[in-house]
Amino acid sequence: MRTSNKSRSRNKNNNRRQNPGNVINRVFDSSGPEGRVRGTPQQIIDKYQSLASDAMLAGDRIAHENFLQHSEHYSRLLVVAQKELDAKREQQQKQHENRSINNAGKEEQQLDTTAQGEAEISETIETIETIETQKNESLDDKPEQKNKRRQVKQNIEIVRENPSKIRDEDKAET
Repeated sequence: MRTSNKSRSRNKNNNRRQNPGNVINRVFDSSGPEGRVRGTPQQIIDKYQSLASDAMLAGDRIAHENFLQHSEHYSRLLVVAQKELDAKREQQQKQHENRSINNAGKEEQQLDTTAQGEAEISETIETIETIETQKNESLDDKPEQKNKRRQVKQNIEIVRENPSKIRDEDKAET
């Protein structure tokens, strides 16, 4: 059997969160002694206060007091909502300050890390330069070794160019 549309819409509403949201901007329906009053809490407060003053001018003290009580109820709602909003805003400011402090600390750590990395790089460069300088000095001190290396390289090049001549010379020597 098929269910009606009314039950379907009720099921959909049950699945949703029932979060009233911001009370300050929320529209309320108030069923007061003079009928229905609709609006935000501030609008309802103003309406009940104007009805209370009209009742006082008409000489009806009981209606006057009743309207003031209705106005006071919405005033309390509004005060509580404003306190919650202020507390939430203060909490967000604290979180923002904590984040900015944490970010500043991270930036300092990054700068320290960068400075350490640059120092390590400069030390490595100095070490390489020292090794190259020592190598050049050792080569300058021993020109004979330098000449021997050149001769070996030349011999290797000759062997690569003419391997058959070398074999012929080896055979002639034996």
